[in-house]
Amino acid sequence: MSGSATAKHSVALGASLIVLAFACVALMSAFGKAAKDVSTGAIVFFQNFISLLLFSPWVLRKGFSELQTARIWLHILRAVGGLLSQALMFAAVRKMTLVDAVLLSNSAPLFIPLVAWIWLKEKIGGIVWISLSVGFAGVILILRPSLALLSNPAALLALSAALFSAFALVSVNQLSNTEPAQRILFYYFLFSSAAAAPFAFWKWKTPTSHDWLLLGGIGVTMALSQLLIIFAYKQASAERIAPFNYTVVIFSGVIGWVVWNNRPGMLAVAGVLLVTVGGVLSTMFGGRNSHGGHLGWLGYWNHLLPVKEAA
Repeated sequence: MSGSATAKHSVALGASLIVLAFACVALMSAFGKAAKDVSTGAIVFFQNFISLLLFSPWVLRKGFSELQTARIWLHILRAVGGLLSQALMFAAVRKMTLVDAVLLSNSAPLFIPLVAWIWLKEKIGGIVWISLSVGFAGVILILRPSLALLSNPAALLALSAALFSAFALVSVNQLSNTEPAQRILFYYFLFSSAAAAPFAFWKWKTPTSHDWLLLGGIGVTMALSQLLIIFAYKQASAERIAPFNYTVVIFSGVIGWVVWNNRPGMLAVAGVLLVTVGGVLSTMFGGRNSHGGHLGWLGYWNHLLPVKEAA
């Protein structure tokens, strides 16, 4: 097989894996919305604890030496940002349509250039400013600012989730200079589980069998999405397949329509399109911190995982 054919095959496989990963993210968010009788703290705890249990055998297959790190505080900082993003997203998804909550909480690419500019003094180019303007115009269409927004601030919670997600993703990019993917994931799930545990068991209410199934689904789909993303970014570079991240909006829209009969209006559809275009352009033309997956609270960049390139 020629180098060109191999490259095309890798991109197609990588894109397919990314689409499957974000189908899992949509399902995870839907399970969180359906688990309306379970506290947000419990949802976030079991999401991360189940993922920790599933990933630990893989991470520790070569022993505990794989966990040695000199950047533990950056791991903790990243976990705080990611955990806050998760909690805010699950809180928002209960009070608004699934597609809007998922889109707003996954609009991190619109915030990443701003976080990198403030934190790392990374310059923002002209095309990126245009992409951010387009994306935030879409956010405004979805939010529809009015006094009603203050009485039901769920959309603001989802948008805040994206902001903390951007902070966590920039932290991941800093970690990825020295840390392998499995170590970053392990510490994220470990610290997130530990931080969420007190909130999960404070005023504990034993879930029903139905709720246990939903919690299990949240944890498994979270872990599966991470595994699929790891495989995807071994096949193709971020610039080629990151735009497929936004298939999560399509999956969320279909699930919301079928399960909760949430039919988006024309303004919402226009907002979704603008946010998607702005996010894709920001990912493609932004600085080094903008290049990569933006799975809410995790994320992968070209230098984080080896990419198979054509000979």
